[in-house]
Amino acid sequence: MSVTLVTGGAGFIGSHLVDTLLARGERVRVLDNLDSLAHPSGRPPDHLNTGAELVVGDLRDRDRLDAALAGVDAVYHLGGAVGNGESMMNVRRTVDVNCGGTATLLEAVLARRDRVRRVVVASSMVVYGEGMYRCTAHGVVSPAPRTVEQLRRRAWEPLCPVCGTGADPVATREDASLRPMSVYGISKRDQEELALVLGQAYGLPVVALRYLNVYGPRQALDNPYTGVAAIFAARLLSGRRPRVFEDGAQVRDPVHVSDVVRATLAAMEAPAAAGMAINVAAGGRTTVAGLAQGLAEALGVELEPEITGEFRAGDIRHCLADLSRARDVLGFQAETTLAEGLPELAEWVCRQTVDERGDEAVTELRARGLVA
Repeated sequence: MSVTLVTGGAGFIGSHLVDTLLARGERVRVLDNLDSLAHPSGRPPDHLNTGAELVVGDLRDRDRLDAALAGVDAVYHLGGAVGNGESMMNVRRTVDVNCGGTATLLEAVLARRDRVRRVVVASSMVVYGEGMYRCTAHGVVSPAPRTVEQLRRRAWEPLCPVCGTGADPVATREDASLRPMSVYGISKRDQEELALVLGQAYGLPVVALRYLNVYGPRQALDNPYTGVAAIFAARLLSGRRPRVFEDGAQVRDPVHVSDVVRATLAAMEAPAAAGMAINVAAGGRTTVAGLAQGLAEALGVELEPEITGEFRAGDIRHCLADLSRARDVLGFQAETTLAEGLPELAEWVCRQTVDERGDEAVTELRARGLVA
């Protein structure tokens, strides 16, 4: 029986993917280094399905990769270093793990490409940077990154690059320019481009999925650099107000992990997806402050978000995804609304014990001049 490999399969999205693959009757192998940011105990998490074979190892270790790829015919590559803030402090580690690890994985896969039928790579919305906007005078534009001077004036909105006036965020298509604004974003862009370029050169079907803000049970609540929903939930669970940077009006499109898993499975099978980058999101919009407030209500906690007026290096203002390609190529449409998903996340969070380290993380970022 052939084997499906999931790198990062002990993590948040990966473990949900593993559950679904096993439920479909597939034989699954997980390669995960059990990094302390995601797994503070250094041990496999309780949520990792015991039906999967676990190989503990680093993506950069070719010997471990060769062992993990034995008998494999499909690869879901979800492993890597995460977090914009973390990446801006630990630059070498982020690039080594995400770019070097992906390069090592691809070399190992290409050595057995006669057997591996497809590789699905987890990318991210952060590859876009600010994404696309609409100016009333000049139509759809791609604003330059906000300058530090602009942010120090608390002028939060990106400006039209032609006339310098304000512009409204619109859904960003996959053919938009990639202008990441953090080390993490750069590494994710390089990760997906390595996979797509080598896939085309060697005739190996590869799909890169650009996930937006994924949320749901099993997020690493102890990791202060993880997804925004998990960070907010951890603070609320600790009796602290969620910290919201800028003015809280940043627009996001959170997508439930169950929908991300469905899109990821579809990317392995959809014939036309090979060679493509594809957005994966819910197709809605909420503000960051609204997300914090929604989580507080779902948890039954009367704590208003703390709007700090500070900004972080590497943050983007708004991000919305055009989902036409996901619909047309993958047949994907999100099924879980935020109103349905937040109570489920809240129920799971209430059962967790959290060592909330958000203040510590922000203090470190501020000391380095990355929060101002």
